Amino acid sequence: MKLLTVVGARPQFIKASVVSRALRPVCEEVLVHTGQHYDRNMSAVFFEELNIPKPAYNLGVGSGTHGKQTGEMLIKIEEVIFEEKPDIVLVYGDTNSTLAGALAASKLHIPVAHVEAGLRSYNMRMPEEQNRVLTDHISTWLFCPTRTAAANLKKENVTRGVDISGDVMLDSVLHFRKLAQENPQKAAIYGQIGIRPKQYRLATLHRAETTDGGLDAIIRIFDAFEKLPQPVVIPIHPRTRPLAQQAIAKRGYRNIKLIAPVGYLEMLLLTNGAVQVLTDSGGLQKEAWFMEVPCITLRRETEWVETLAGKWNVLSALETDDIYRKAVETVPDPAARESMPFGDGHASERIASILSQYGV
Repeated sequence: MKLLTVVGARPQFIKASVVSRALRPVCEEVLVHTGQHYDRNMSAVFFEELNIPKPAYNLGVGSGTHGKQTGEMLIKIEEVIFEEKPDIVLVYGDTNSTLAGALAASKLHIPVAHVEAGLRSYNMRMPEEQNRVLTDHISTWLFCPTRTAAANLKKENVTRGVDISGDVMLDSVLHFRKLAQENPQKAAIYGQIGIRPKQYRLATLHRAETTDGGLDAIIRIFDAFEKLPQPVVIPIHPRTRPLAQQAIAKRGYRNIKLIAPVGYLEMLLLTNGAVQVLTDSGGLQKEAWFMEVPCITLRRETEWVETLAGKWNVLSALETDDIYRKAVETVPDPAARESMPFGDGHASERIASILSQYGV
């Protein structure tokens, strides 16, 4: 069996690292990188340190409007499908790469496997929500990370091909955190930044909903960060960097430490060592949960509703007072973690086993 995997963004590289390792013994995998994330620190470094095979195709699409980016991906992925003639196309998550890969396959009657199916924020203004809903409805296999995700699909009358596989990100965190902790070069990240474990907070800001508010929105967020009792370390996304630099120049923040994007292993260490995470990212909410680090999500909703139990993850408006109050006052309940909603850390093997049965 030949399987064509489409990836394009940092979270997908991480998921592919564990799923591809499980797939290699049971099928031929052709890896396609759309180029959606192309900055070295957001792309190439992940393939190197996570031991992901070099992509057979790098489409070099890069940035652009949603229509332009998705359209170019669709054209180029279709060409690869004609060339490779795969039995299955595998996509991850909710990016434009996800939708383009699923659409290209579906139009050519190639069955689609969607890893991380069934997530819903119920905010259709989010490009990610549009991508995940459309992808789910044209997929043959829908690998759900949680029971909630499967229930979301049932509400939309999607029941065929649904499997509660568990979350491949848990597989990844369990495997790579141990490797990172045992690697002196990676563990040196604390000294390089000038911080000590459990004496800082970690933040990420990259979603369009955050940056579309312009400089005023970033200032409201940074005003809250400035008042927190520990320094706030921000591996700054290329999209957010200009606004963040303008805000610091304008307001003279001293409690905010901007750093370049880091590799996955360093990010695991930074998350594990933080007293709290503040983020608009979907993936980092879960990674914090996996590592028992409290999280403040700078959004009105989350796809990962399981993380909200016991206040391990708390939603915040993009307003200074709300962010600050929740960051300093929220105390999570350890008992809320006992249900283990994200599986047993073997989702990748389950997915590989199910796909390997295709055509048998």
